[in-house]
Amino acid sequence: MSYSKENVESIVNNGLSRRSFLKGLAASGVLSSFPGGILQANEDLNTKIPYLGQKSYQTFRNACPRNCYDTCSIKTYVKDGVMQFIEGAQESTYTRGGCCVKGNSYVKRVYSARRLKYPMMQVGGKGSGNWKRISWDNAIDIIAKKLLEIKKEDGTLLGAALTKYSGNFGITHYGIEGMFNSIGYTTRLAGTPCWPAGIDAQNLDMGDMWCNDPEEMKDSKFIILWGVNPAANSIHSMKYIYEAKKKGAKVVVIDPIFTETASKASQYIQIKTGTDGLLALGMAKIIIEAGLHDQKWLDANSKGYKEYKAYLDKEIKLDDVAKTTGIPLAMIKELALSFAKAKPATIWMGYGMQRHTNGGSMIRAIDAFVAVSGNIGKYAGGARYGHLSTWGFNYAALSQPKPEGSVGYSGPEGAKGEFAQVGGAKAAYTDRFLNINKTARELLNAKEPKVRLLWVACKNVFAQDFDRNQLIRAFQQLDLVVVADQFFNETAKWADIVLPVATQFEEYDVNVSYWHYWLSLNEQAIKPLFEVKSDLEIAAMLSKRMNQLSAGSCTFPQSADTKAMMVKEFNPGIYEQFGIKSWEELKNGPVKAKAVIPYADGKFKTPSGKFEFYSDKALELFGSALPAYLEVRKPYDKFRMTSPHSRWSLHSQFQNLEWMEDVHPEPYVYINPDDAEAKMVKEGDTVAVFNKQGLLRLKAKLTDNVQAGTLLMYEQWYNNNIYNVNELVDDTSSDMGAFKTGAPGVALHDTFVNFRKL
Repeated sequence: MSYSKENVESIVNNGLSRRSFLKGLAASGVLSSFPGGILQANEDLNTKIPYLGQKSYQTFRNACPRNCYDTCSIKTYVKDGVMQFIEGAQESTYTRGGCCVKGNSYVKRVYSARRLKYPMMQVGGKGSGNWKRISWDNAIDIIAKKLLEIKKEDGTLLGAALTKYSGNFGITHYGIEGMFNSIGYTTRLAGTPCWPAGIDAQNLDMGDMWCNDPEEMKDSKFIILWGVNPAANSIHSMKYIYEAKKKGAKVVVIDPIFTETASKASQYIQIKTGTDGLLALGMAKIIIEAGLHDQKWLDANSKGYKEYKAYLDKEIKLDDVAKTTGIPLAMIKELALSFAKAKPATIWMGYGMQRHTNGGSMIRAIDAFVAVSGNIGKYAGGARYGHLSTWGFNYAALSQPKPEGSVGYSGPEGAKGEFAQVGGAKAAYTDRFLNINKTARELLNAKEPKVRLLWVACKNVFAQDFDRNQLIRAFQQLDLVVVADQFFNETAKWADIVLPVATQFEEYDVNVSYWHYWLSLNEQAIKPLFEVKSDLEIAAMLSKRMNQLSAGSCTFPQSADTKAMMVKEFNPGIYEQFGIKSWEELKNGPVKAKAVIPYADGKFKTPSGKFEFYSDKALELFGSALPAYLEVRKPYDKFRMTSPHSRWSLHSQFQNLEWMEDVHPEPYVYINPDDAEAKMVKEGDTVAVFNKQGLLRLKAKLTDNVQAGTLLMYEQWYNNNIYNVNELVDDTSSDMGAFKTGAPGVALHDTFVNFRKL
């Protein structure tokens, strides 16, 4: 790999201008892939590019590891050791040469002057802002000594906790959990804030979360996009939806918000928030009464249909469905009957819908409707939510043994998260698991022993977790907080030590998606900038120092080669599934798993082996065997607040970049004009949005895309703005999630607020 120190330093010191960045985008042909063309170059912008031909660049295979449906396969162009531009890999029919607006900012992200460059220590106490640069040796020495001190004083390392989630979904990044495995039994913040209620729902119904290939949607005859907004958050899926629509399919969006996707649909249906499950039950009743249900499939493949139908007959009144959902009954009937008549038909359910106190029950109700219509197990059909069927790697970096004689938690063992590998022989001890969705109160309440050290990786706790004020108290009581990240986010500001972490372009890894079926190699394209290190290298340094201080105290390898550790993640099963003989074939481009239609053989992974309308496990865990209607959380303030993802960011990633600030400089609260008029608020006014949790001040945008009675604010982190929508969100749980992910989800869309003009 060639490397020009002068070129790298020039870019780091001077940055890439937005102008040159746009030119680079034009060079790779990606401007046209932006939703709505909003970032088209100005007419006076010279978009001619100094492209010197393929042979002038070194090219590398990469993948976007963010928590996103699309997990783009990327081709990176490097000259003199500097990334010049990227493009989506042409070999992937899913990515097909394009990246989203966030992915296309990767060059800017890697060379951002805002990246963490060196290990830093906060010397004036957490939140003081008094930082000093320290060496890696000093940082690792402090951490190692603290861990050994905890172990000596407590007789266990349960006082050391790890919270990690979706900042990087590369397979080798499970080595962070491996690092904690290698020091002994520790405390883990377990579960997922993302999609747990839906995972439980699909497992109760079908014994798995397994969706059809999104590329099949091009052949669907009827598509319902239910609470999902791919035009903003899964742009590569849109081409299949457009193709289906072009071939005559009807595309219906059901959503409380008029989204970018809704504007592209055949029909938009605005539903009252939290009533989706009732709508699905009503639609099922309609097609059954019309004789359009698939009785043959139900007889052969389902359990409990008789009880389900009896429930619909007795409890579901169509007039009540219309009144509660806010959708005219004639429209509901037309929607249900049209869907039932179209074969194949499919529903894609978004993750926001299950972030309610009745979220899991709503997913179950929609699953049941798709099953009644006979579209489960069919090409281009299915109840789509997500899948983990291509994640069967070795997890070699994760699988580190405990040091001999380690003492841990002796209570019951449960699931640890949606990606965790559970099962095996019962051990004398386990790690201690705390609910990741109640991080603040769990850290404050943990006793015997209390948590004294917290390691944060691949996660911005203050942006993603809830009850910010309580989080501050929790962090302040800890002896040592270590944050490993790429940027100085709010969580880093409440740390004692921050460690600069490599981007995916500075290390090896391998990536798959929880939505599509492609496998991508991630090669190291450039040398690590500044003093950044990969998570695996950090773990190796910690292991080396701990063993110097106390031999045998850490089992993690004491040196780390990310390429070698990546290779260890492959196995014959992966090769067979993707039709390759060696990982090295991925240097030629991403490959796709062999086509499989979920449940086409009628074999479900439920206890009965069938689709379960009636689930004994659901009755045991959640008090209802059937996908019955469950009312959503009662309002505790005047307006509902919803906080979806923005097209400009992914949780707290990307919006902090200078270029993204150029095009989307500040947060807004989106208010229906009728609500604004009642409060005498005009476009651009600064308002206070407040509730029992906290208060935010920001500018108002008026739009009837948001229905009356609801405020919308995006979940984002701005580099120079204290805005944090979770200031207003409490940690009330959704109805499901603990069954398969270790902890229930958070009902974050059941947040209620008020507002006034300032």
